[in-house]
Amino acid sequence: MITLGKFEEVKDIRTIWPHEARDFTKWLAEDENLSTLSEAIGIDIILEEVESSVGRYNVDLYATEDDTGRKIIIENQLEETNHDHLGKLLTYASGKGAEIIIWIVKRSRDEHKQAIEWLNRNPFVHLADIRDAF
Repeated sequence: MITLGKFEEVKDIRTIWPHEARDFTKWLAEDENLSTLSEAIGIDIILEEVESSVGRYNVDLYATEDDTGRKIIIENQLEETNHDHLGKLLTYASGKGAEIIIWIVKRSRDEHKQAIEWLNRNPFVHLADIRDAF
């Protein structure tokens, strides 16, 4: 007979994963858990690296899509979204040439959700580099 687990609401996820990198990222990188994420979002994710280097920084998980080879970055934030992590997403995506970005958060602030939706609607957004303009 198959033993099934029971869904249980967790009020404070830090009781299960006290530290994002040491606890949650390592847990998510396990085959069974990454497979569950793959099923939930409909993308076959193949893990390439945990804490993958992007210059002096590290993206939590670097992966590829099984069928297409598209590059994927996964950034975990066990708190409410913030500007710091939104900037990290852009840095990691450009550094890894990612076409798929997955941001796992406790709660998404409206302004960050709006920014992601705007980026999704504008695939050819061009940001000007003005550092040498003045």
